[in-house]
Amino acid sequence: MKILKYLFFLLLIVIIGGAIYFATKDGSFDVAETKVINAPAEVVYNNVKDFKSWPQWGPWMEEDENMKIDYAEKTEGEGASYSWTSEAVGDGSMKTVKVIPNKEIQQEIVFNTPIGDSKSDVYWYFEETENSGQTKVTWGMKGEQSFMEKVFMSFQEDDMETGISKMFASGLNNLEEVVKESMKQYAINVDGITRYSGGYYMYNTTAAKQSEIGDKMGSMLGQVMGYMQQNNIQSSGMPFTIYNNIDEANGAVIFSAAIPIKDRVITPDGSPVLTGFMESTTAVKTTLKGNYTNLPEAYEATKKYIAENNMEMNTDANMFEVYATDPGDVPNPSNWITEIYIPVIQKTKPEAL
Repeated sequence: MKILKYLFFLLLIVIIGGAIYFATKDGSFDVAETKVINAPAEVVYNNVKDFKSWPQWGPWMEEDENMKIDYAEKTEGEGASYSWTSEAVGDGSMKTVKVIPNKEIQQEIVFNTPIGDSKSDVYWYFEETENSGQTKVTWGMKGEQSFMEKVFMSFQEDDMETGISKMFASGLNNLEEVVKESMKQYAINVDGITRYSGGYYMYNTTAAKQSEIGDKMGSMLGQVMGYMQQNNIQSSGMPFTIYNNIDEANGAVIFSAAIPIKDRVITPDGSPVLTGFMESTTAVKTTLKGNYTNLPEAYEATKKYIAENNMEMNTDANMFEVYATDPGDVPNPSNWITEIYIPVIQKTKPEAL
């Protein structure tokens, strides 16, 4: 009996000692993972702000494909929420409590476990880097473990911080892939024959390799815009490019970066920015929704349409493309709109529109 008594007291000491150990053990945590993604902040933010997009990149979906998700009526912005049930990862819910568009998201997450509910804070930061078009994304969670959570996690293979870190790192990698794919999306539609009204425009011209057009276009349009602002000249439409001469054999082109204006402007001698006039012309129009890198495919589709519809290209008029969206206002390349116009001569009388 004395042995049992001693064992009982020994067990009691162990239990009390363990309770004191876990009770005094620091249960606070603040875990975050950071990744630089080659995409504008708005594009990354748009893939995170709505809970309905989370299954596309959320790491927990890899743990349980049968997870059941219930969305609230509001799934983005302050007050948005959703909940989930899963045999593999447990049940829980999340709510967005603060949003600074393209910069920050603050959320509250609740895990429903057999040892009680656990609430923590989740945070996102989207920061521009020194390199244009890159975003430093931080995803973190902080909170305080309950007594039972500290006991439970002490017997797991990974501690709580390690588990969260692995999950967030995996999620950010998935998010990067989703963002990349979202920016690659494009669509080409040959709209058909149209009559372009033409008009006056301000422009400058240069010669370049075809591969250099995109690099030179921005500075050229900037020069035209600067001249117009200095002289209080208002634009009457979106910027466009005129292809004056194309040397397919050598991959070279002479092109003009232009901005339409309402009336003729007489520029001084030696001005790098001039005034031009485009005659009204019949052309086949094609709309590209997507990155400018898809323009060659769009031109091929337009030329194929011309050949298949008994038309030929009008060599007395220049091809041109109009940029209906400003990349500064529309950061995701998949949403850029470019209108392509190839002047044509109809061999047969067209049907009435």
